[in-house]
Amino acid sequence: MREQATNSPIDFDLHGLVRVRLLNPESSDVKTIARQLGPLQTTTDGTPDITVRFVDELPIDEPVVYVSWDESGFAGDEFYLLRGRAGARARTVIPFDRVGDRVDIVTERGVGVVPHLLALVNLTALSKGVLPLHATAFSYGAHGVLVTGWAKGGKTETLLAFSQLGARYIGDEWIYLTPEGNMFGVPEPIRLWRWHVEQLPQVKQGLSRVQRARLTGLAKASEAADTVARALPEGNGLASVLRRGAPILRRQAYTHVTPIELFGGVDPSRSFDLVVLATSHDADTVELDEIKGEVVAARMRASLLDEREALLAHYRQFLYAFPDRRSELIDSASQIEAQLLDSTLIGRAAYHLRHPYPFELNALVAPLEAVLSSLPPESNGDSFPTSAEGPS
Repeated sequence: MREQATNSPIDFDLHGLVRVRLLNPESSDVKTIARQLGPLQTTTDGTPDITVRFVDELPIDEPVVYVSWDESGFAGDEFYLLRGRAGARARTVIPFDRVGDRVDIVTERGVGVVPHLLALVNLTALSKGVLPLHATAFSYGAHGVLVTGWAKGGKTETLLAFSQLGARYIGDEWIYLTPEGNMFGVPEPIRLWRWHVEQLPQVKQGLSRVQRARLTGLAKASEAADTVARALPEGNGLASVLRRGAPILRRQAYTHVTPIELFGGVDPSRSFDLVVLATSHDADTVELDEIKGEVVAARMRASLLDEREALLAHYRQFLYAFPDRRSELIDSASQIEAQLLDSTLIGRAAYHLRHPYPFELNALVAPLEAVLSSLPPESNGDSFPTSAEGPS
């Protein structure tokens, strides 16, 4: 039986920085948004920055003029995205020229995830002087630590390395930095790969037998596919299939745990006094060297631009459809980010962390503890625990 949509608006609030309101959502729609934005559902109060209205079918009264064939197009004054998650046929209207003001999105339920919703939330935060940064953050004793870098650079691994030592979770994936130097996160589940789980005994013990079997089975199937593909002669059709299939299997070998399960506690916000630029390298060593905050800021400009590329591709298509309708915020986002990165990161204690991948998580602890213990404690901080003491 088809579930009933609620007539009451549902709000998601990002620490008072950005509010997203859902209109006519079904329970599955609310769950989808929670997966996109995190568990930020709240009571309806205040004016939303972004509204998402769910409909069963989005009518179009005239032929759609394709911009990118079967992907996007326009009719009348509206620009349509024509595909949803995994290529599903579902239409979404996003008025890109309204980004930075109030954005009203209309989407068909079959879209899966609302296209570009997180990117639009981040741009809205940016318009208010808050810097969304692809990063991880945690508090450890008297210190707030911000770990940033390119995707897959080791941010989550740094978080995990301190998870069993009394650190408190602030956020993973996206961190929001205010001009005052406070950082906000989202208490969303953390994705753990099999090699993470193997180094976190408490997490492994808490997994069900089915979860453990799934992680082990997918990892072994991927390894077997790689081994067989290498043994087969070049040009063999099966070898080609196995080579393509092995990474797909590897990408499925993960599980999720909540921050409470992993850390026991969450800090909704915290000021920070250490910035870590995390990268992986092809050496076997873990290295930590002091760098300038402006170096981190300069590198993260490129990272943030890359994170926004999917939205920018559709924005360019929107401009093709409506050349006289631009978003000043999207056009100036990189310049605003550069200014906020400099004002937020320059002058901070900053270090460049380089590590192999995968690696022993504990190898990160001693170098970073040495740096943290040399920093003056914040006035509102607690005493600094060492790895020998463990959690208090």
